[in-house]
Amino acid sequence: MNFHQYYPVDVVNGEGTRCTLFIAGCEHQCRGCYNQSTWSLDSGQVFDKLMEDRIIADLNDTRIKRRGLSLSGGDPLHPANVSAVLTLVKRVRNECIGKDIWLWSGYQLTQLTEAQKAVVSLVDVLIDGKFEKDLADPSLPWRGSSNQVIHRLSLC
Repeated sequence: MNFHQYYPVDVVNGEGTRCTLFIAGCEHQCRGCYNQSTWSLDSGQVFDKLMEDRIIADLNDTRIKRRGLSLSGGDPLHPANVSAVLTLVKRVRNECIGKDIWLWSGYQLTQLTEAQKAVVSLVDVLIDGKFEKDLADPSLPWRGSSNQVIHRLSLC
């Protein structure tokens, strides 16, 4: 898996102060996407154990009260990303007590594969659906177009 950007302190992508990882790879390639540079699976930097360890350490750093981890992209649920994302979210669940996980995906909740469902089962909030330029609305919290749905999967 590759990633494009990592923000150890982010207040835009989800509730509260968060760590946010933008993952490479998106097969949806939505018209009007603001993050087209993330579409290619081979773009960005390799996501390795050092980066994974850094995210865990940042989430557990008590100097900044972070609420959790946000995963965006690209698409974290791209089939090529699922294994690495699953490893990461499992570590967050096991090593970062009280932290929530938000995930953005163009795949709809009702159409996920079993592998994608395994990731989503560990996520607190899923924002699903492709970005639709004709339905774009900058006033919507945490989503770009009105067709996208915020699924609160746990009481975070």
